[in-house]
Amino acid sequence: MADELIFYTNPQSRGRIVRWMLEEVGAPYETVVLEYGDEMKSAEYLAVNPMGKVPAIRHGDEVVTECAAICAYLADAFPQAGLAPEPAQRAAYYRWLFFAAGPFESAITNQSLEISVAPEQERMVGYGNLAAVLDTLADAVSQRPYIAGDRFSAADVYVGLQIGFGLEFGTLEKRAEFVDYWGRIKDRPAKKRADELDNALVAGGGEG
Repeated sequence: MADELIFYTNPQSRGRIVRWMLEEVGAPYETVVLEYGDEMKSAEYLAVNPMGKVPAIRHGDEVVTECAAICAYLADAFPQAGLAPEPAQRAAYYRWLFFAAGPFESAITNQSLEISVAPEQERMVGYGNLAAVLDTLADAVSQRPYIAGDRFSAADVYVGLQIGFGLEFGTLEKRAEFVDYWGRIKDRPAKKRADELDNALVAGGGEG
Protein backbone atom coordinates (compact mmCIF):
# COMPACT_ATOMS: atom_id res chain seq x y z
CA MET A 1 0.00 0.00 0.00
CA ALA A 2 1.45 3.32 -1.08
CA ASP A 3 -0.84 5.60 0.94
CA GLU A 4 0.83 8.25 3.08
CA LEU A 5 1.40 7.09 6.66
CA ILE A 6 1.24 9.71 9.43
CA PHE A 7 2.11 8.96 13.06
CA TYR A 8 0.70 11.22 15.79
CA THR A 9 2.58 10.88 19.04
CA ASN A 10 4.37 12.29 22.03
CA PRO A 11 7.67 10.61 22.95
CA GLN A 12 6.56 10.38 26.58
CA SER A 13 3.48 8.33 25.88
CA ARG A 14 2.29 4.92 24.70
CA GLY A 15 3.29 6.22 21.30
CA ARG A 16 6.59 4.46 21.94
CA ILE A 17 4.78 1.18 21.33
CA VAL A 18 3.62 2.31 17.91
CA ARG A 19 7.00 3.83 17.08
CA TRP A 20 8.60 0.43 17.64
CA MET A 21 5.94 -1.20 15.46
CA LEU A 22 6.51 1.32 12.68
CA GLU A 23 10.23 0.68 12.75
CA GLU A 24 9.59 -3.08 12.55
CA VAL A 25 7.31 -2.49 9.54
CA GLY A 26 9.97 -0.44 7.79
CA ALA A 27 7.58 1.67 5.70
CA PRO A 28 8.24 5.43 5.45
CA TYR A 29 6.10 7.57 7.73
CA GLU A 30 5.73 11.16 8.88
CA THR A 31 5.82 11.95 12.59
CA VAL A 32 3.57 14.63 14.07
CA VAL A 33 4.50 15.39 17.69
CA LEU A 34 1.70 16.76 19.85
CA GLU A 35 2.18 18.38 23.24
CA TYR A 36 -0.06 17.48 26.15
CA GLY A 37 -2.80 20.01 26.79
CA ASP A 38 -4.21 22.39 24.21
CA GLU A 39 -2.46 20.86 21.21
CA MET A 40 -3.87 17.38 21.80
CA LYS A 41 -7.29 18.87 22.44
CA SER A 42 -7.27 21.13 19.39
CA ALA A 43 -10.09 20.88 16.87
CA GLU A 44 -7.60 19.74 14.24
CA TYR A 45 -6.42 16.77 16.27
CA LEU A 46 -9.84 15.93 17.69
CA ALA A 47 -10.87 15.35 14.08
CA VAL A 48 -8.28 12.57 14.07
CA ASN A 49 -8.93 11.18 17.55
CA PRO A 50 -11.96 12.56 19.40
CA MET A 51 -10.41 11.27 22.64
CA GLY A 52 -7.66 13.86 22.27
CA LYS A 53 -5.01 11.26 23.07
CA VAL A 54 -1.98 9.80 21.33
CA PRO A 55 -0.90 7.68 19.59
CA ALA A 56 -2.89 7.54 16.39
CA ILE A 57 -2.04 6.87 12.78
CA ARG A 58 -3.51 8.01 9.49
CA HIS A 59 -2.88 5.70 6.55
CA GLY A 60 -4.31 7.23 3.43
CA ASP A 61 -7.94 7.85 4.34
CA GLU A 62 -7.94 5.44 7.28
CA VAL A 63 -7.43 6.51 10.90
CA VAL A 64 -6.55 4.01 13.60
CA THR A 65 -6.29 4.70 17.34
CA GLU A 66 -5.55 2.42 20.32
CA CYS A 67 -2.13 0.80 20.44
CA ALA A 68 -3.22 -2.82 20.08
CA ALA A 69 -5.42 -1.94 17.11
CA ILE A 70 -2.62 0.07 15.47
CA CYS A 71 -0.16 -2.80 15.88
CA ALA A 72 -2.61 -5.30 14.40
CA TYR A 73 -3.53 -2.93 11.57
CA LEU A 74 0.08 -2.25 10.59
CA ALA A 75 0.91 -5.95 10.59
CA ASP A 76 -1.94 -6.53 8.13
CA ALA A 77 -1.29 -3.42 6.03
CA PHE A 78 2.36 -4.36 5.54
CA PRO A 79 2.40 -8.17 5.33
CA GLN A 80 5.90 -8.17 3.85
CA ALA A 81 7.22 -7.37 7.34
CA GLY A 82 6.02 -10.77 8.56
CA LEU A 83 4.60 -9.44 11.83
CA ALA A 84 1.36 -11.43 11.88
CA PRO A 85 0.89 -15.21 11.73
CA GLU A 86 -1.08 -16.75 8.91
CA PRO A 87 -4.84 -16.18 9.45
CA ALA A 88 -5.46 -19.79 10.46
CA GLN A 89 -2.74 -19.55 13.12
CA ARG A 90 -3.78 -16.32 14.85
CA ALA A 91 -5.58 -17.64 17.92
CA ALA A 92 -2.73 -16.98 20.35
CA TYR A 93 -1.80 -13.77 18.52
CA TYR A 94 -5.24 -12.23 19.00
CA ARG A 95 -5.64 -13.71 22.47
CA TRP A 96 -2.53 -12.06 23.92
CA LEU A 97 -2.87 -8.77 22.04
CA PHE A 98 -6.26 -8.24 23.61
CA PHE A 99 -5.39 -9.78 26.96
CA ALA A 100 -2.71 -7.09 27.27
CA ALA A 101 -5.08 -4.36 26.05
CA GLY A 102 -7.82 -5.42 28.48
CA PRO A 103 -7.12 -7.40 31.66
CA PHE A 104 -3.40 -6.67 31.92
CA GLU A 105 -3.52 -2.90 31.41
CA SER A 106 -6.64 -2.53 33.56
CA ALA A 107 -5.15 -4.52 36.42
CA ILE A 108 -1.85 -2.63 36.35
CA THR A 109 -3.61 0.74 36.11
CA ASN A 110 -5.84 -0.02 39.08
CA GLN A 111 -2.81 -1.15 41.07
CA SER A 112 -1.00 2.10 40.25
CA LEU A 113 -4.05 4.12 41.29
CA GLU A 114 -4.32 2.07 44.49
CA ILE A 115 -7.78 0.86 43.53
CA SER A 116 -8.58 -2.36 45.34
CA VAL A 117 -11.15 -4.83 44.08
CA ALA A 118 -12.85 -6.80 46.83
CA PRO A 119 -13.26 -10.56 46.24
CA GLU A 120 -17.01 -10.17 45.84
CA GLN A 121 -16.41 -7.53 43.13
CA GLU A 122 -14.00 -9.57 41.00
CA ARG A 123 -16.70 -10.85 38.66
CA MET A 124 -17.58 -7.22 37.87
CA VAL A 125 -14.15 -6.36 36.45
CA GLY A 126 -12.71 -7.87 33.30
CA TYR A 127 -9.49 -9.00 34.92
CA GLY A 128 -10.81 -10.60 38.09
CA ASN A 129 -7.76 -9.98 40.24
CA LEU A 130 -4.17 -8.88 39.71
CA ALA A 131 -2.62 -12.14 40.88
CA ALA A 132 -4.55 -14.15 38.30
CA VAL A 133 -3.54 -11.73 35.54
CA LEU A 134 0.14 -11.89 36.40
CA ASP A 135 0.14 -15.67 36.81
CA THR A 136 -1.57 -16.08 33.45
CA LEU A 137 0.80 -13.75 31.62
CA ALA A 138 3.91 -15.18 33.29
CA ASP A 139 2.90 -18.66 32.18
CA ALA A 140 2.23 -17.46 28.63
CA VAL A 141 5.62 -15.79 28.13
CA SER A 142 7.47 -18.78 29.53
CA GLN A 143 5.90 -21.41 27.27
CA ARG A 144 7.36 -20.29 23.92
CA PRO A 145 10.09 -17.98 22.63
CA TYR A 146 7.49 -15.36 21.70
CA ILE A 147 4.03 -14.61 23.01
CA ALA A 148 2.19 -16.12 20.02
CA GLY A 149 4.60 -18.90 19.11
CA ASP A 150 8.06 -19.45 17.67
CA ARG A 151 8.18 -16.21 15.66
CA PHE A 152 8.26 -12.55 16.71
CA SER A 153 5.02 -10.74 15.88
CA ALA A 154 3.13 -7.51 16.45
CA ALA A 155 1.79 -9.06 19.65
CA ASP A 156 5.32 -9.07 21.04
CA VAL A 157 5.65 -5.35 20.35
CA TYR A 158 2.48 -4.58 22.26
CA VAL A 159 2.73 -7.13 25.07
CA GLY A 160 6.50 -6.84 25.29
CA LEU A 161 6.74 -3.10 25.71
CA GLN A 162 4.02 -3.11 28.34
CA ILE A 163 6.09 -5.63 30.25
CA GLY A 164 9.21 -3.55 29.60
CA PHE A 165 7.52 -0.39 30.89
CA GLY A 166 6.33 -2.25 33.96
CA LEU A 167 9.77 -3.58 34.78
CA GLU A 168 11.41 -0.20 34.19
CA PHE A 169 8.97 1.86 36.23
CA GLY A 170 8.34 -0.67 38.98
CA THR A 171 4.65 -1.26 38.26
CA LEU A 172 5.22 -4.93 37.44
CA GLU A 173 6.66 -7.66 39.64
CA LYS A 174 10.16 -8.59 38.47
CA ARG A 175 9.31 -12.22 37.97
CA ALA A 176 11.93 -14.30 36.18
CA GLU A 177 9.44 -15.09 33.41
CA PHE A 178 8.91 -11.40 32.61
CA VAL A 179 12.60 -10.51 32.84
CA ASP A 180 13.60 -13.40 30.58
CA TYR A 181 10.93 -12.65 27.99
CA TRP A 182 11.78 -8.95 27.88
CA GLY A 183 15.45 -9.86 27.52
CA ARG A 184 14.65 -11.90 24.40
CA ILE A 185 13.07 -8.99 22.53
CA LYS A 186 14.36 -5.68 23.90
CA ASP A 187 17.49 -5.49 21.76
CA ARG A 188 15.90 -5.85 18.35
CA PRO A 189 17.33 -3.35 15.82
CA ALA A 190 13.90 -1.78 15.24
CA LYS A 191 13.45 -1.24 18.98
CA LYS A 192 16.85 0.48 19.17
CA ARG A 193 15.98 2.76 16.23
CA ALA A 194 12.64 3.62 17.81
CA ASP A 195 14.29 4.51 21.11
CA GLU A 196 16.86 6.69 19.40
CA LEU A 197 14.14 8.64 17.59
CA ASP A 198 11.96 9.14 20.65
CA ASN A 199 14.86 9.90 22.96
CA ALA A 200 16.02 12.58 20.54
CA LEU A 201 12.58 14.16 20.68
CA VAL A 202 12.58 14.09 24.48
CA ALA A 203 15.98 15.78 24.43
CA GLY A 204 14.63 18.46 22.08
CA GLY A 205 16.85 17.57 19.18
CA GLY A 206 14.21 16.38 16.73
CA GLU A 207 14.40 13.06 14.96
CA GLY A 208 17.57 13.83 13.08
